[in-house]
Amino acid sequence: MLPVIVVHGGAGWIGKERAEGSCRGVQEAVLAGYRILQRGGSALDAVEEAVVAMEDNPMYNAGCGSVLNELGGVEMDAIIMDGKTLASGAVSAVKGIANPIKLSRLVMEKTEHLCLTAEGASRFAKAMGVPEVEEESLKTDYSRKRWVENLAPGSNPVESQMGKMGTVGAVAIDSQGNVASATSTGGMLNKMVGRVGDTPCVGCGAYADNLFGAASPTGHGEAIMKVTLCRLILFHMEQGMSPEKAADTALDYMKTRVRGIGGVVVVNSSGDWAARFTSDQMAWAAVKNDQLHYGLYKGESFTLPVTST
Repeated sequence: MLPVIVVHGGAGWIGKERAEGSCRGVQEAVLAGYRILQRGGSALDAVEEAVVAMEDNPMYNAGCGSVLNELGGVEMDAIIMDGKTLASGAVSAVKGIANPIKLSRLVMEKTEHLCLTAEGASRFAKAMGVPEVEEESLKTDYSRKRWVENLAPGSNPVESQMGKMGTVGAVAIDSQGNVASATSTGGMLNKMVGRVGDTPCVGCGAYADNLFGAASPTGHGEAIMKVTLCRLILFHMEQGMSPEKAADTALDYMKTRVRGIGGVVVVNSSGDWAARFTSDQMAWAAVKNDQLHYGLYKGESFTLPVTST
């Protein structure tokens, strides 16, 4: 099996001042994950590494670039799933953690649970020796600016969120044919304290099954939850659809049925992949057979040999 990895940096609209950085960031992330696959590493390790790279990049709504809640705080969600065993770990509404995706993997490997939230997740992180970080270190000038703008009377944080999303995610298949998925987010702009979206929910924010493939979404969380987007995509692949057709069918259904806009990255058990979206833009990148593919707008796909990057 030729290893494959695909990542996304969020669906929505990205201004000119951030477009280049967003495109560069997904390329760096996908290469970080691909290097693991090149060495014979697991899909699980690869998607974790790719998501960590984006959590560490303030360009995205995850980790140190997370949007702020209604009180100006940071609450993050993340999930990781192993297609070989269907094991999964997730965290929701966590604070003071640089890389929620790492904590999610610890939940998967060190507990009998699928998801830990808020204070419970923080207690578990301390027990596992996960370093705490100052909340202010997770806030950027950009996130503060957007928070203040959406405090004004008559503002519409939901509408603003739909225009500027930045949830990150990755899917991969390794040389052994194992698939994995990982997703991380700061959530919805100016959300209510304690709000949990699609990301930490199995079948919504991620899904991976060696029999069919893996998917990681981005977009309006409540809409993704209503249609269990990732599991819906895998259902379509079970029926024989290609990753591209399955993604388009599920995204179109979400748009028609619940007026939800978003995007996904998908890989199937044969190593075919897709990056699809109904939003104006989605920064994405993929590597297969030592070829780096990336894009931002619909129908856009550039290709470079990995050796030239």
